[in-house]
Amino acid sequence: MTFEIKGNQFYKDNEPVKLISGAVHYFRNMPDTWSDIFRKMRAMGLNCVETYCAWNMHEKQPGVFDFSGVLDIAGFIRAAGEEGLMVIVRPGPYICAEWEFGGLPWWIQADDEMEIRCSNAAYIKCFDRYLDRLFDEVRPLLCTNGGPVIMLQCENEYGYYGDDKEYLRYLYDGYRKRGIDVPLFTSDGTSRENLLDGAIEGCLATLNFGSRVEENFKAHDELFPDMPKMCMEMWNGWFDAWGDDAHHTTSAGQYASVVDDMLNKGSLNMYMFIGGTNFGFMSGANHYEKFAPDVTSYDYDAMLTECGDITEKYRQVREVIAKHTKRELPAIPCDRPKKAYGRFTLTSWAGIFDNLDNLSFPVHSDVPKCMEKYGQGYGYIAYQTTLNRDYNNSTLSFESLGDRAQIYINRDLAGIVYINDSLEIKITAGAGDVLTVLCENMGRANFGSKMMRKKGIAGRCLIDSKIHFNWNVYTLPMDNLDKLVYSDKAPYEKSIFCKGRFNISEACDTFLKLDNFTKGFVVINGFNIGRYWEIGPQKTLYVPASLLREGENEIVIFESDGLKGAPEIEFVDKPVLG
Repeated sequence: MTFEIKGNQFYKDNEPVKLISGAVHYFRNMPDTWSDIFRKMRAMGLNCVETYCAWNMHEKQPGVFDFSGVLDIAGFIRAAGEEGLMVIVRPGPYICAEWEFGGLPWWIQADDEMEIRCSNAAYIKCFDRYLDRLFDEVRPLLCTNGGPVIMLQCENEYGYYGDDKEYLRYLYDGYRKRGIDVPLFTSDGTSRENLLDGAIEGCLATLNFGSRVEENFKAHDELFPDMPKMCMEMWNGWFDAWGDDAHHTTSAGQYASVVDDMLNKGSLNMYMFIGGTNFGFMSGANHYEKFAPDVTSYDYDAMLTECGDITEKYRQVREVIAKHTKRELPAIPCDRPKKAYGRFTLTSWAGIFDNLDNLSFPVHSDVPKCMEKYGQGYGYIAYQTTLNRDYNNSTLSFESLGDRAQIYINRDLAGIVYINDSLEIKITAGAGDVLTVLCENMGRANFGSKMMRKKGIAGRCLIDSKIHFNWNVYTLPMDNLDKLVYSDKAPYEKSIFCKGRFNISEACDTFLKLDNFTKGFVVINGFNIGRYWEIGPQKTLYVPASLLREGENEIVIFESDGLKGAPEIEFVDKPVLG
């Protein structure tokens, strides 16, 4: 296959082609579902799939790379090609995507010389190593090497962020030096300023928007009259943040109309075709006036639901595509089966205080430092100190906090501090009492100027305006819970682990309800399926069939804020997203 840009047209095998693409993030969807998703793309009339690449998943520690399982991008690309789809790859290094830290690895924050998304030498050294390794996976699959990959993106939405053209040029030259010889592109907002700051000579300039095609192409038409017209992210829904009033949805009919308009104008990539799930601690956040961490589900009200089901939006857009392509489309595949396994009771308990030394080891600090300075990226971190004297209605305060902390005096919860509220709390305690600050990282900002904000206690901790010294710090990434010691008696404190087992006869997709739980995360058979929080809007967690096994399964729940009732869970066959 050949793919070229000539003038204002795309050409495949020397014939004009209109790209009708959909976004699928391999790292948000289990590998056993990829082929099903691709078949549903073909049945809708798509000829292309687009994906971001998540640097922070592939290089969890500096120089240690992982391209296995759900991170097998080469396998994802090959599977798409086998279904007859072209592939667009967006490597980053920054991707946004409502993904933790916009896809950047947490460990770059530990370098005081680091400045992201510019010509900073420390940043360049890190992403050069990543691109070297990533392109070893992608390069053999370029269409120039007989594969399905037709285009790659340089950076992402840079016109929203900065104006370092030398940085963009360095990326472009680096792609070419590494043998990436297919067309390159940028994608940006629609304003003239976005395009002037984000576009770079040699790259196709594409746009991101969700409506009003002609209006949004006005600046592009003026600046790039002889380029192909492509919306690289034609938004068909939106993401949810904890505390939103409801799950975001958009009109199927209105979106189908926008697709019709865009196909009259040029090519498009629907964002998202399927959103998938922010498993583990990988959901991002927006941070403007308020910190707004995203929920676990990335359903996005897309063409397919989070678990891959056909939607009314899919059907209406399919009709529009059939009209434009003037051909009979393949039959729509059936949805994958779901199961409601019913209720189960958790029977074992482990308190956070009894298990600090099982999960971690104390590091002494004169004053608390941010999570990153202790070599930790995700999860929780506990700062513990013994008080020297009595305090009566004293003010405990933090200069900076990321993002939410429970304050314990011995094992009694004194209160909760959250970044969006006051960063101070009143405490009463005596000499010899143990003060514990249990901080949760709820997701780094994935967009904007506050991306480099640190997690944990990132400034001084004060008691009555005086610096408090001498702390022991326990890092709690929660990535290995095997050393927890359980009992059959519930502990006194609010922050606890609950464990149980459940038996099933057949492994199918299901959804976990946690009506009696308040806030925390869930691990099933060793896999972290994500966070929950009673404030919603999301009320169930998606459990893919591939995480379950016939017979006995294990579930561990970390409940940070205290149970509201019996330790019962329920598996249902329909999601509740708010």
